[in-house]
Amino acid sequence: MIKKYYDSSTCIWINEKEIDGDESDDFEPNIKGKLKSALQMPNIMVLAGSGTSLGNIVKGPGMWNLWEACTTDDMETIAKECFSESKFDDSIKSNKNIEVCLSHCEAYLQVGEEKEKTEIFINKCKEIILQKCRFIIDKDVQLVGHKEFIRKLARRKSKDPRVKLFTTNYDTCFEDAAGLLGITVIDGFSFSIPRIYDARFFDMDIVRRNTSSSSTNIHYLEGVYQLYKLHGSTNWSRDKDTPYIIKQAENVKAGESCMIFPAKGKYQQSYIQPHLELIARFSQSLREPNTCLIITGFGFNDDHLSEPILSAILSNPHLKVIIVSPSIETDFKKLYPEVSKYWQIFKRIADDRKNDEIFFINCDFQQFSSLIPDLTALSPAENLHENMKKLFGDTNE
Repeated sequence: MIKKYYDSSTCIWINEKEIDGDESDDFEPNIKGKLKSALQMPNIMVLAGSGTSLGNIVKGPGMWNLWEACTTDDMETIAKECFSESKFDDSIKSNKNIEVCLSHCEAYLQVGEEKEKTEIFINKCKEIILQKCRFIIDKDVQLVGHKEFIRKLARRKSKDPRVKLFTTNYDTCFEDAAGLLGITVIDGFSFSIPRIYDARFFDMDIVRRNTSSSSTNIHYLEGVYQLYKLHGSTNWSRDKDTPYIIKQAENVKAGESCMIFPAKGKYQQSYIQPHLELIARFSQSLREPNTCLIITGFGFNDDHLSEPILSAILSNPHLKVIIVSPSIETDFKKLYPEVSKYWQIFKRIADDRKNDEIFFINCDFQQFSSLIPDLTALSPAENLHENMKKLFGDTNE
């Protein structure tokens, strides 16, 4: 059980009782007030990392699970042959980190003479990773948190800018959850079959026209959000003959996949289309005025994403940042290279500013989904009541 603790108005530790409804007197104004204020900003963007797909409910693979799958059982002999050929040091192997492993192997391909075993291992690993990320079996059960998260964020006034959800995950949790809810996703692919990627689709929207009269009035369709898969997806396929054509397909093989697989080369690969366009839109969104950025399940280990966030925090005065993690207390205490250096940097900035521009919530993705307030627009009377409470306090106390 994690005790609740407030630190300079920037850190909020919560426990299960508070989420289940047994809230203390100061819980409501601290957490829900902060979230409601932040999420009523005109622009909302989300950065969702692998942590949103982990846990006992979703059951997605972590880096350690991928390491085990790629180095044990049928892969044990292939891995040992690769490690011997590429001179994979025992001290590196002890980390059991598939990203470090593949980074070493790919670096060896650039300088090594004998490469056959290493190439076999890398290709096999990519096939395994692709299959492991297709882990959704029971959508209704596994995607409870994703459904709640999307449902609440999508319930904004249709005139407001669409919620922009950026994710580094390969799985299809967010789009599957949207499908269960009947929510439309604008993901950069055409609405025709086969679905072809074209970034211009992000600039389009869906409207409802009144066909029963001659009126030209149109209304934006409710419950639409934009999904940007920064590292690609398990169902993205790059055309063999025309590599710049990206399609959505089932049972994509690793050789055809349009995914940035775990390795330090992610930074270089992010400068290849379609990832370059997606990263550019991520950076552009961070610069928009009056923006709330929610970061959940992300460990700041990808410098090509962490650096734009840091730059935006330092240069965009209208940016609010909510960082959600179930291990924040540990992340603050550890130092680089045990954890990303950005944890210390963001905490220092938050403490120096002593305001609500950056604050941290110590909980997992499932818990955070239940904490998000209803984003349906407040009526004028409700807005007046909220403003009166801010000025004079709660008169019901």
